[in-house]
Parts: sequence; structure tokens; C-alpha cells
Amino acid sequence: MKCALIIPAWAPEDIFSSKTAGSQINYWQPLGTLYVASALQQAGHEVRFYNGAFMDHDQIMEQVREYGPEFIGLYSTTFGWDKARRTAAVIKSILADIFIAVGGPYPVALQEKCLQDCPDIDAVVTGEGEVTVVELLERLGAGRDLEGVEGVAFRFYSEIKINPPRPLITDLDMLPFPARELLGEAGKYIPPPATYKRKPVAVIMTARGCNRHCLYCFQIDKHRKSGIRYRSVENVMAEIELVLSQGYREIKFIDDTLAADYNRAMTIAEEIKNRGLDFTWFASAVVNQVDKPLLKAFKEAGCWAILFGAESGVQKDLNAIRKGITPAQIRKAVKAAKEVGLTVYTPFLFGIPGQTYEDGLKTIEFALELDPDIANFHAITPFPGTELYDNIEKYGTMSEDLTDYTYQGAAFVPHTMTRDEIADLRQLALKRFYSRPKFLWRRLLALRSLNDLLAAWQGIKSLFWLQREENLFKSKK
Repeated sequence: MKCALIIPAWAPEDIFSSKTAGSQINYWQPLGTLYVASALQQAGHEVRFYNGAFMDHDQIMEQVREYGPEFIGLYSTTFGWDKARRTAAVIKSILADIFIAVGGPYPVALQEKCLQDCPDIDAVVTGEGEVTVVELLERLGAGRDLEGVEGVAFRFYSEIKINPPRPLITDLDMLPFPARELLGEAGKYIPPPATYKRKPVAVIMTARGCNRHCLYCFQIDKHRKSGIRYRSVENVMAEIELVLSQGYREIKFIDDTLAADYNRAMTIAEEIKNRGLDFTWFASAVVNQVDKPLLKAFKEAGCWAILFGAESGVQKDLNAIRKGITPAQIRKAVKAAKEVGLTVYTPFLFGIPGQTYEDGLKTIEFALELDPDIANFHAITPFPGTELYDNIEKYGTMSEDLTDYTYQGAAFVPHTMTRDEIADLRQLALKRFYSRPKFLWRRLLALRSLNDLLAAWQGIKSLFWLQREENLFKSKK
């Protein structure tokens, strides 16, 4: 069957302030979509991929018209739901008999609502899509309905039917590697400036799921019954060697925490080093899961940067979001990473339930004390399917405008703060952190390549607007 997988068209300004987008924009390889593509290919289907990060809406529609697929798989985030609805409507006007399924975090969380909102969508894939979509197409090819296909909510004449969820995939090694050949020019897919050393950058996930319970985090396994499902080290190494053979020179490991299993993380680092593989890499980890020996092993295996989700410097705020860490553990992990020579990234959150403006100021001081190489300051966001979203009245209020759900707009406001205070804290934090002479001098000394210069230029432009324009992150609506 001819299949088209589509990420609807979007622009950086849909997510970031137009004044700072240049230093924040990222184009990740869409790993979930590529996994579904490879599963479809393995089952014998023909697949094309259209990425709205690099094509406008009309270009996508024209190519869909020319290709004439029989099946469309649409991906949607929360902020991108209106674009997904529009895309589905136009496709149905072009190809009236085509079957359109939608997946992604927003449809997974709000299955029935999505089908009610958009009559042009025929089904929602309600969990991991690799096995589900292949079975869905088998049914369509045989002229049968979708009754009983696990992991699908679908339209059956005037009814909406929700089938039982499909059990999560436990043997991740059985999945074919993502179909990166569908990406086209690999060099277009880059993280934000200053967060990579080499191009092109491949994205790899060595495990799925999480056994932690952060208030704001969306996981398909909402109650964390399955915990973390790991790929074997040998399977991970096989994918690493494959992407290197395809010309990739850096890898971004996007596990929520690469160090969830300490011994496995150490083994991966040792395998990379022992095989003499030449690439740089970037990973994320929880601060109470790492120590200096593990971070040193990462560094010796080619890791150049690590992200620690610090989130706050105030213990009650960390407790409120169920982070399960302390400021002391954050300090210790950042210190150890710096001592072994890793670049350190730490994101922070404003608008945490129960947080006050004064707590936010303390978090800014904590960020300055930690002095990581890069710090991000976001607004906590109540994405559908999270504990925060499901209990919104308990914690605060949330916006009804889905375009606010980007970590940039204040989609959520706790009872203890105002929307303007969240915006003020974000701008103050960025201004204070990035205008320090110590930081600017360190970045100047670190310039080594054209990429470093371009990142520095984007940073300078963002800093200019942070200093010059008041209310940079306040809603203009």
C-alpha cells in the first residue's frame, strides 16, 4: 500500500519568540515517525515522508496530490493540533477516499476528542505505532473494519469506537531501525545552536518509558507500570555503527535518562570506547543517577555534553513536581560533570504549582550559582495526559489556546503566581544568566569553529532583544 507520513507545516515563530528563535530553534529527527516508517517498509508497504519543518502547507499538499497515497499517517503535538486538522481536511478534499490516521502525544492523550474535533480523521493510534499501524493496514487491505485492533480509536459510520490499548512493546530489539533514508538531506536536522559539535546529527533512543513520576511529563505508560524498557547494548551498538556508516558524525541520545541503569550506561560507554568509534555525543541524565566515574567514562567515550533536568533550586518546588532530587544532588552532579570536562546544560521551570515569584527569583540565583555552560528557562506546561493536566483545578488554571502549549507560552498559571510574573521571570533569568561577563568571556574563549561562531551570533542577537525589549515573552493576544 502507498503510505504518506506527514508532520504538518510549522514555523519557528509558532513556538518561539521571533526575537530569540535563532538561538532556540531545533530540528530533531522525528524518531517516532521514522520507526513507524521502517515498520511499514518491513511489512512491504511503500512509504514517503513529508516534514512540515522544511516544507510549507501548499508544498506538502501538492506532493500528496502527485503521489496519490492510500493511507496517511499524521503526527500532532498539542500546539500543532489545529495544523493537523487543517492538513487532514485539505487532504480529504483532494483524495476523498483516503484513510487518515493520526498519532503523537496530543491524539494519544485525547483520543475520542480528536475524532470529535476533526471529522476528516478516520482513526487515532493510541500508543506505540509500529505494530498497530501494520495491523491497521492489513485490515484496510483486506477490506475489513478495525474492530478489535488493539491501540486504535476509530470512526465507524456515525459512531466512535475505542479498542483496548495495545500492550507496550517489551522486546525493543525486534523493531527495525528508524528509516532515516526518508529524511532527505540529513544536515538539515540539527539541534539548537551550541548544542552540537559536528554535523550531521543522528538521534537515537536506547530505551523507552520512565519509572519516575514527574507531574508535567507525558508517558504512554501513564501509571509507569512497565517502567523502563531497554534495548540490548548490542542492539544499540549496531544502530550506532549503522548511523556512522551513513555519514553521521554526532549522536544525540534522547532517553529521558541514559543513566537509569548505571551498569548498562557504563557498558555502553565502554563499548563505544573499546570499538574506537569516532563520533561526539550528547545525553541526558537524572542528577542522582550519575557519579564522577560514570561521567568520566562518558567523556572518554566521546560524550561532550550532558543535560541535567535541574528545574528548580527550591526544594518545595522540586517536591511539588515530584522530581525526586535535591538541590544538593544537582550541585554535586554539575560539579562532577564540569570536573571531567563535560559541557553542562540545565533547564529550569517557572510556574510550578505552589511556586511564588520569590521562589522563582531563588531559582535564578541557584542557576547563577551552578554556572552551567547553558541554562534554559521554560514555563511549565500542562500537556494533555499528564498529572498536571488531569488535576488542573487543584494546581491552577490553564489556557484554552493550544498554541500556548510550547514551554514558551505560559499555558499554565499556578494559584500562587500570575501569567505576567512567569513571563517576567523567564526574561529576567535569561538576561541575567547570559549577560554575565564571566559567561561571555568563557564563550569567547571556547570559540573553535564556524558552528561556534554562528551559535555565538545567534546568542548575541537574542541577548540584544532580551535587553532592549520589555515584555518579550508576554502574550500579545
